[in-house]
This record gives sequence, structure tokens and C-alpha cells, in this order.
Amino acid sequence: MSDLVEMTYFLGMEFCMENYKPLGTPVAQGEKLTNKGDIDRSLIHVYDCCNVTHFKAAKRVLRYVKGALSYGVKFMKTEKLKLVGYTDSDWPGPIEDLNSTSSYFFTLGSSVFCWSSKKQESVAQSTAEAKYVAATAAVNQTIWLRNLLYDLNLSQGEATKIYCDNQSAVPIAKNPIFHGKTKHFKI
Repeated sequence: MSDLVEMTYFLGMEFCMENYKPLGTPVAQGEKLTNKGDIDRSLIHVYDCCNVTHFKAAKRVLRYVKGALSYGVKFMKTEKLKLVGYTDSDWPGPIEDLNSTSSYFFTLGSSVFCWSSKKQESVAQSTAEAKYVAATAAVNQTIWLRNLLYDLNLSQGEATKIYCDNQSAVPIAKNPIFHGKTKHFKI
């Protein structure tokens, strides 16, 4: 790989934002993007469904990146490579279909090495359902990762912790008594 010059044009996108001030976050709180609205392709030439709201969101991300150029990821040496998972989801999802997005990532020692962000196949009827479906996807990935680590002679002796931030989804996962209240869950 060679760094020839500073990039100003990439995949039909031109970055003319030298005079913009940096921002501390890449996304405005509570912002929901939709396919409806006026089309503006001055920044995003590669998508058909972009509108003014998408353009403003893309500019915000670029302003965040401008202020985060000095950020980095610190990898520390650890004695034990312990697998840990983190999961979350949104609810409700985008206005067009209301399907929530499941997200998870896994660390091994101090490194994030596996992640996913994927739309759920069905519309969740509650935040607990959306979080539980996301946690289920993370558990399925955990099983696969533990088998892979075993094959690589990095067997995980103890249970893998998966962190979920929903006070309703956690008891559902821990106590079989609550499973009767989740019959409407698709997964």
C-alpha cells in the first residue's frame, strides 16, 4: 500500500470541508434517517435513496472524523485471552419498515476482533424483544467463536460473558419462567 497524496476524492464523493469545525459525536442524538425527502447527491453519489437529511448526516460524520484524526486504539498485552461480548439494538427501527438493528462485538484480551450490525428479520413489539433478539444473535456467534478458539488451541474454560443493557431482556435470558411471555418472539 502506498500513500501517494492526501485524498480529496473517493468513489464519487468529494470532500470540500476544510473550513468546517469538528464535532464531538458522529450522529445527532435521536436522529432517524428516512428515504423520504428532497434528493441531494452532492456528497453521496453512489446511493439512490439519499436525501437532504442523509447529506447532513454524512457531513456530520465527516466533521466528527476531522476532529478524531488523532484518536487511536490501544492494544495492551494481557495474560489471558478471555472472550467477552457486548450487544445492543435500536427500537423501533427505521420508519420505512420498523425492523430493529441488532449489533454486537467481541473482545479477546484488549482487542475487538469480531462485530456485526444487521437488521432484524421481523418487527419487534417491544424494546425488550429487540434487545433479546440481538442478544440471541450474539449468543449464536459466541458458540461459533468458542468452537473456533478451541480449534486454535485457545479454549475458553469459563462461560463467556455477554453484556446487554436492557433490564427486561436480561431476566428473560436468565430465568425460564419468563419464556412463556416471549412466545411472540420470532427467533
